[in-house]
Amino acid sequence: MKLILSSVVNGCRLGKLTEVGRNGTKTIDFPGCLLYTRTGSAPHLTHDTLHLIEKVPEPVQLTLPTLAEHHEVLEAYKEGIGKFIGMPDSLLYCSLHDAASPCPSGYNTNKTVSVWGGGGRIELTVSKFMEIQQAFKPDWYQCMADGELLPPGTSRKRAKKSVDRTLAFLDGCLEMHKKSEVLKNTEIIGVVEGGDVLEERLRSVRETIKRPVGGFLLDGFHGDDVPNDFKLSLLSSVTAELPEEKPRMIHGIGKPDEVLECVTRGVDLFEGFFPYKMTEQGRALSFNFKYKMDPETEVLEKTSNGDNEVGSKGVPSEVNETPFTIDLKREKFRADFSPLVEDCQCYCCKNHTRAYIYHLLVTNELLAGVLLMIHNLQHYFGFFQSIRDALRDNKMQQLKELITKQKS
Repeated sequence: MKLILSSVVNGCRLGKLTEVGRNGTKTIDFPGCLLYTRTGSAPHLTHDTLHLIEKVPEPVQLTLPTLAEHHEVLEAYKEGIGKFIGMPDSLLYCSLHDAASPCPSGYNTNKTVSVWGGGGRIELTVSKFMEIQQAFKPDWYQCMADGELLPPGTSRKRAKKSVDRTLAFLDGCLEMHKKSEVLKNTEIIGVVEGGDVLEERLRSVRETIKRPVGGFLLDGFHGDDVPNDFKLSLLSSVTAELPEEKPRMIHGIGKPDEVLECVTRGVDLFEGFFPYKMTEQGRALSFNFKYKMDPETEVLEKTSNGDNEVGSKGVPSEVNETPFTIDLKREKFRADFSPLVEDCQCYCCKNHTRAYIYHLLVTNELLAGVLLMIHNLQHYFGFFQSIRDALRDNKMQQLKELITKQKS
């Protein structure tokens, strides 16, 4: 795997990962996101409907909690999860947790990490975790880690324990990884922990970069409890220590404004769970990421409330509105025969209306999830393309200002 940086401007990294995957044939553009899956498939979608979406990224995220209890089936199958789920040519990344379904805290120990599957809690030792990875045969996988979200004010002792456990898990995984013939072409991703304690974060980084890992996962930066300014300052301190030649991933960050702040601080890859979360809430992504706007459209944007239902000052028109989305379960959409987002080229917007999606949602039709997921994924992938374009055009500040205006 080779990382090629096209440019680094004000902390933002634009480039490509080449020779990626077990066969070394894949290329990943970054900043970018992964295709989020549950039990090995994009939620609500079949492979046929997934093909209706433009700009689907190469990397596919496998969420371990949704798959761990099936690992014996895959072990017997012997040909890996890619072929089993009908994605033999995809670049597969296996994450330890599922950002859309956070795990309860308090269950990790010095020897085990717990994940929650459909049948309840699954306790993983290093040995069992590595058996699962050998059954899955992913291209990348996140190492085991004590990745509980530590609240502000957590003692340094607890943060130190998180780092110590994670480093011990990494050493155990690396030892078994090195002996595995099945995983010889697979990359292991080291995890940076430490809560909101700067000294422990830096110790975690400095120790992890000494190990032969293929990239770095920045964990525990999500959640509403940590003030944004502090969280971002901590993130900057961490990425400043990371080597330039390896990719940086982050978990739990999905909102457009947060994504841009992380990109500005040197993060390369993000999870793709945010479109799924909005789909489950009956919401359509509607934020504007077109930083290059013709004069006529710009005038229209300034004189209307816009698809995000915000006024000219960026304040939501109603208290219960969520930034960047529209809630299609609201009565006002019953007779709204416009597309979800004007000028959107997704299958849903070209063929259906807000009123139809409203009808599907209030009658609990399964088609609602299918159509919303198609729109939300294409919109989100388009957003990441816009980030890369903005970096190439030296217009990142314009894009950030546009997104910032649309949040509450």
